[in-house]
Amino acid sequence: MPRAVSGLPFDDIRNLVATMPGPDEDARAAAAARQGQLVKPPGALGRLEEIAIHIAAWQGREIPVVNRPTVAVFAATHGVASRGVSPYPPEVTKQMVATFTDGKAAVNQICGVFGAGLRVFDLALDLPTPDIVDEDAFTEAECAATMAFGMEALAGEPDLLCLGEMGIGNTTVAAAIFHGLYGGEAEEWVGPGTGATGATLSRKIEAVRTAVDRARGHLDDPLEVLRKLGGREVAAMAGAILAARMQRVPVVLDGYVVTAAAAVLRAMDEHALDHCLAGHVSAEPAHRRVLERLGLEPVLDLGMRLGEGSGAALSIGVIKAALACHSGMATFAEAGVAEG
Repeated sequence: MPRAVSGLPFDDIRNLVATMPGPDEDARAAAAARQGQLVKPPGALGRLEEIAIHIAAWQGREIPVVNRPTVAVFAATHGVASRGVSPYPPEVTKQMVATFTDGKAAVNQICGVFGAGLRVFDLALDLPTPDIVDEDAFTEAECAATMAFGMEALAGEPDLLCLGEMGIGNTTVAAAIFHGLYGGEAEEWVGPGTGATGATLSRKIEAVRTAVDRARGHLDDPLEVLRKLGGREVAAMAGAILAARMQRVPVVLDGYVVTAAAAVLRAMDEHALDHCLAGHVSAEPAHRRVLERLGLEPVLDLGMRLGEGSGAALSIGVIKAALACHSGMATFAEAGVAEG
């Protein structure tokens, strides 16, 4: 990281955001030109053409490849979960991490189908972050360090990074981040998550409202929103998205909680998510509205709301198909087919 002048932990993050590289426009133009030469009517492959060109621009090559896709799942525990904001108890987080390790979760099966690696990051599961209703989730140093830890998702040099999460209570945290960033009423951002209804949903709404009220006066700084209202998995995923950008690795976002991490960076810089695709739109009611606000069109819309990177992992199949068509189809000249 660049050395911060003031020595404040967030300065390193702000310096990285200020120096983010852009796409390779020559590669983008070359990929677009190739799409125009393939044996099909212009635009006939729809979104597949856009995806191929997007990956080309960020990988810096006319014909991009995805040979080392990685799904990184960040798992954390949350003090706010003790308020009964989820129908599942907090210990389910550790139990699900064990299921990932045993290869028995949904994301394991999806990764296996598409040849993706799976990395699971245990973020101090025995130490929940403080209850955001009463206290800040992090100090500045803790938040910056957790973002830096998330950057380790790039250590294996993936050519496509898909992000997922696990953490009972983290849709409450995500809703608080969106409420803090975008305003409105708490009810606009709070959904059922893993199935909260009735009194559980009411407690969740009240927790988000109270947490954001506590943070007022600091909501104009996205990193402060993250520090006060976030969780370890959210901070780590924000760091992973930023690290991928510095290395020009395309990123695929999963659902509502992953998108909260992305939204923090987007609030810092309107181009911070230019290297990202939204793998899917989840059934969490506010997710579609958030994606529209971020300018991200989901690759898939299957009514999923599982988390754990499942929607992002599933979109790898579409991305690989887009690249296979881009690289393997003949041009009109090669096929001896007359152009229209």
